[in-house]
Amino acid sequence: MTDSARFLTMIDLPESGLALLREAGEVTHGKDVGGNAALPELAASGDYDVIVCALDQTFDAVTLERAQLKGIANYAVGYNNIDVDAATAAGIRVGNTPDVLTAATADIALLLILGVTRRAYEGERMMRAGQFTGWAPDLLVGKDVAGATLGLAGFGRIGRAVAERALAFGMQVVFAPRPPAHREVSAAELGDLAGRVEQVRWEEMVERADILSLHVPLTEDTRHLVDADVLARMKRGSVLINTARGPVVDESALVEALRSGHLFGAGLDVFEDEPAMAAGLAELDNVMVLPHLGSATRNTRDEMAVLTARNAIAMATGGDIPACVNPA
Repeated sequence: MTDSARFLTMIDLPESGLALLREAGEVTHGKDVGGNAALPELAASGDYDVIVCALDQTFDAVTLERAQLKGIANYAVGYNNIDVDAATAAGIRVGNTPDVLTAATADIALLLILGVTRRAYEGERMMRAGQFTGWAPDLLVGKDVAGATLGLAGFGRIGRAVAERALAFGMQVVFAPRPPAHREVSAAELGDLAGRVEQVRWEEMVERADILSLHVPLTEDTRHLVDADVLARMKRGSVLINTARGPVVDESALVEALRSGHLFGAGLDVFEDEPAMAAGLAELDNVMVLPHLGSATRNTRDEMAVLTARNAIAMATGGDIPACVNPA
């Protein structure tokens, strides 16, 4: 590897990845050269080969048209913060971190499913407030997950991992692979899940699921995939889970569906205007909210950092990029 590679890190990358970047070349920390506000100028400066970033850094078409970069290494599996078409047109590679966070994110989805259906978060608040006065037949009565129909919107790596976990809990799993569009998935493609899960169209799943869990990327087609109309068509007393991207859900419409009692509850790890929440959401008792913890285990974050660094080094040195979004 060359020692002349120049990396700009706009995030506090874990040492597991940062050490690799230092070995490969020169590392500049974005906070020392102006931070996010200076990102367009930093990208256009020609001073860096690769920028290491996360979802908090936005690379729009205007920024990318001016950018003098070999690559952008995103410390995330998603890349909706980057205009990939504009990056491709500018000859800039984009990398992400698939695979390594699948299990951790699937675990968070299951945590939300169980937490909402069994009202665990309400019980935890009750205990901390000193309001628990003893067992009662009607105290925080929730819903069974065994026998419930779990609808998975999106059936990539994370969706499949959630399906495996849900089946172990006795849930009936249906899925729509690319909502709102439809694509037939063969038994061969399903592999070990063939015969254990059922494919349905998005419209049917919305009306059939007791629990609807979202696992789609954020695109123009999936922005507000779950809007007021979809929420109204969901079963009364059903549950919505979102560990994908916040704007997949119309959060203001969700507040109304929760407030009216149409939905039993919701579990959210991502938000439409993150880190802010829609007005009224925090005051509702029937929603469990987490601060984007999907990949937040030490091992997962370290593996993400290593993959991000390997992507960045390959971009800077002309090597094979382990996880490239736009290889063409």
